[in-house]
Amino acid sequence: MSDYTVKDKVAVVGIAETTYYKRGGAPISEMQLTLQAIIGAAQDAGIDPRQIDGFASYSNDRNDPPRLAAALGCEDVSFSNMFWGGGGGGGSGAMANACAALVAGYSKYVVVYRGLAQGQFGRFGQGTQAKTVSGAPAYTAPYGLMSPAQSFAMRVQRFMHEHNGGHAAQKAISLTSYAHAQRNARAVMHGSPLSPEAYDGARWIVEPFRLFDCCMENDGAAAVILTTVERARDLRQKPAIVIAASQGSDYRQAAPAHNAPDYATSNFKTVAKRLWGMAGISPKDVDVCQSYENFTGGVMMSLVEHGFCGPDEVDDFMTTENFRFDGGKLPLNTSGGNLAECYMHGLELITEAVRQVRGTSTAQVKNVDISMVCSGPMVQPVSDLILRA
Repeated sequence: MSDYTVKDKVAVVGIAETTYYKRGGAPISEMQLTLQAIIGAAQDAGIDPRQIDGFASYSNDRNDPPRLAAALGCEDVSFSNMFWGGGGGGGSGAMANACAALVAGYSKYVVVYRGLAQGQFGRFGQGTQAKTVSGAPAYTAPYGLMSPAQSFAMRVQRFMHEHNGGHAAQKAISLTSYAHAQRNARAVMHGSPLSPEAYDGARWIVEPFRLFDCCMENDGAAAVILTTVERARDLRQKPAIVIAASQGSDYRQAAPAHNAPDYATSNFKTVAKRLWGMAGISPKDVDVCQSYENFTGGVMMSLVEHGFCGPDEVDDFMTTENFRFDGGKLPLNTSGGNLAECYMHGLELITEAVRQVRGTSTAQVKNVDISMVCSGPMVQPVSDLILRA
């Protein structure tokens, strides 16, 4: 392994989330939500928020570091970084960028954050309302391919056609997320359990996605503070050590108008290979996984491309029994994830991965040593993160 890696050099030392709201439901501004989360993460770590000197985000977050630093009273901003593209695919990528800043010595404490107030700025899940369209969307929008669900459904349909399966896997992913959310009082869907009959009877959004295959739309904010392993030893919380973080995109995956040569993919094939190489482990070593669900089909494809099972084995391997926190072969999305906890563009998956290492999850897996996050299937680029106790 090359010395040029972040492995075992950086730790997550603070996490926090605001209350999560249904889209449009936040009573305060996106900026205030973000500040609440950052201050909460600093308190969790046991540092003064003014000690934060690095900022990293993704998905075109509107809360820019100079304004955040001014509001927090930070004396110095030594690192200001945005992970471009990929939407939720940037969650672990922003963590990787923060790790790079710490290993390079740019900053002492870097916060990764995401704030979202759709009532203030508009919805993510709708198709464009513009009267005209140009560029790549001109080849798709006039023919009805406008919303995220429609775009991602095509890749999943292709995967399911090629491998003759996947409906049972999608159902298991959805049921598992909702079951875990019932243990999590933070979850927006806490108190709203999902039965197999309700899943089967839900309306189609776009085949192969029924209502409960689709992520929610929410307001709120989350934040994660990282520092070097040396500094982490003196702080309040049990550190979650980063052993691997990777980001990227496969060949021509951002080709316009759905023109990628490898179409039925979650875009993790090269990223996963680099992840396992840096970590020095394999899929069998993972104790718990948080896999980004924009739609359940993307989780199915992501788990395949990370090597947890073969593409023709998804319905056999991906079951509620294998995904449950208490005894499953691969406990999955233990906070409820994007489907049932909150759609904070996947940063809530990272906070849950940290809780699993700390031993404080509401659906705690026994004896967690390796906790993994897969950020953003079927977007460009995507990213991954592995933490250890």
